[in-house]
Amino acid sequence: MLKKCPVSEACGGCQLQGISYDEQLKLKQTKMEKLLGSFCKVNPIIGCDDPYYYRNKVQISFGKDYKGRVICGNYVASTHTIVPVTDCQIASREANRIFVTVRKLLASFRLSVFDEHSMQGFLRHVLVRTSADNEEVMVVLVTGSPVFPKKNDFIKALLKAHPNIVTVVQNVNNRHTSMVLGDKNIVLYGKGFIEDTLCGYVFRLSAQSFYQVNHAQTEKMYEYAIKCLGLTGKETVLDAYCGIGTIGIIMSQNAGHVIGVEINKAAVRDAVRNARMNEVENIEFHCEDAGKFMQKLAAEKRHIDVALMDPPRAGADDKFLGSLVRLKPERIVYISCNPLTQKDNLRYLVRNGYEVKIIQPVDLFAFTQHTESIALLERV
Repeated sequence: MLKKCPVSEACGGCQLQGISYDEQLKLKQTKMEKLLGSFCKVNPIIGCDDPYYYRNKVQISFGKDYKGRVICGNYVASTHTIVPVTDCQIASREANRIFVTVRKLLASFRLSVFDEHSMQGFLRHVLVRTSADNEEVMVVLVTGSPVFPKKNDFIKALLKAHPNIVTVVQNVNNRHTSMVLGDKNIVLYGKGFIEDTLCGYVFRLSAQSFYQVNHAQTEKMYEYAIKCLGLTGKETVLDAYCGIGTIGIIMSQNAGHVIGVEINKAAVRDAVRNARMNEVENIEFHCEDAGKFMQKLAAEKRHIDVALMDPPRAGADDKFLGSLVRLKPERIVYISCNPLTQKDNLRYLVRNGYEVKIIQPVDLFAFTQHTESIALLERV
């Protein structure tokens, strides 16, 4: 049954509100066929079993309405105008409840909200991370100042309302920026992270960790991508743009050796920790620009049997792609969050000795226009 969001037009975060989920999948399928169908037949999109309340990481902004009342919600696209939201249909239910609680606690404890014009005030944003089973919840309070009045009583009241919160972190962001999180984290309660199980492996998630927001669909996507690699347990696998090591660690059980590369230092630290926590020994991580790292591998004539790449929205650059072609892996699996840049990258690889065998769309972001895409390429 279609649930109409009452603020969808003002919010704009879900571009496909008001359309049945079956119709959303048809629209995305048609779009992917037009975009990537010239390479090979596009497989039917893998949809969600339940398209509602799927986001395990949600952030919301705090401010005041024209009457001076405290509100929390999402920014209208390309503005800093807040649309009040009390029940976001793609946020986890627990996150929705926590946002309402925090708004009430602000009034109870007479804490101010941050004003971006005067750069004064206390609370700017709240970020909530939840594990798949909702047993571990992290709350990140993004504040304009490290000074937290009535801190202990506030946290005590928050925990009483939501006993499954295992950690509370204060993130200080006093800059005039559109970035939600600042650089400074203060752990106010608990261990400063949560743990989540994905495809049978446990991953530690901090406030800044990149982690796919749709748990059920991520498992489907990763399992499909790893199957495409055709691993026998002997291969040396390149995991490019590896983040905190999720898919590399998951596929390590079917590989001889995995080499991960990621430019973000904090992500690499998390990846090393995650491998150790899961007792995975046949994996190594390198903190470096993926393109430069690939150039070094090519210059050293390192042997790579198969490669998995999951670049950011901008796609892979020519340094990376040129070096990848020189390394000559038999198969490449390309996971993309932006099929437009994936199309350009696929053209490059096809011109340089590869053939696209599979295009598999996956819907990770129901009610939005975004579609993930898996492409399998084989060396001709």
